[in-house]
Amino acid sequence: MRTKQAKNKIISADPLYKSRVVARLINKVMKGGKKSLAEGIVYTVLDNLSKDRKEALISLEQAVKNVMPKQEVRSRRVGGATYQIPFPLKHDRSEALAIRWLVDVAKSRKGKPMNEKLLEEVKSASGGTGGAIKKRDDTHKMAEANRAFSHFRF
Repeated sequence: MRTKQAKNKIISADPLYKSRVVARLINKVMKGGKKSLAEGIVYTVLDNLSKDRKEALISLEQAVKNVMPKQEVRSRRVGGATYQIPFPLKHDRSEALAIRWLVDVAKSRKGKPMNEKLLEEVKSASGGTGGAIKKRDDTHKMAEANRAFSHFRF
């Protein structure tokens, strides 16, 4: 490694649902430091998922779990050529990618408020469809296609 290892930030659970996944989702939805606005969007999504808080939290966690990739490809330069090398993912990195993909796909939809777009994406992801699931599948396909270069990992 060329520099120091990055320190992992400890994310505290959100006050309403007592969940780190919800806290990470709020932080990802937040723009320009407006956390109360992001909380309002995410809590509206969770209220619309289900009136029961536990069911809504389970549904969100299921959506994130469905989107979480098992491996990704990273570029590595070996002897003048750049190879896409598949790497297995740790849980935190996988969860971060899943939340990022959910929010990015929701933001890319047009014509509706953010809470409706995010609600649709979470529902489709918990059902196993949607743009975030497609992104995960594309990542897995890329890793599978480049499996021949996995010996360059070390």
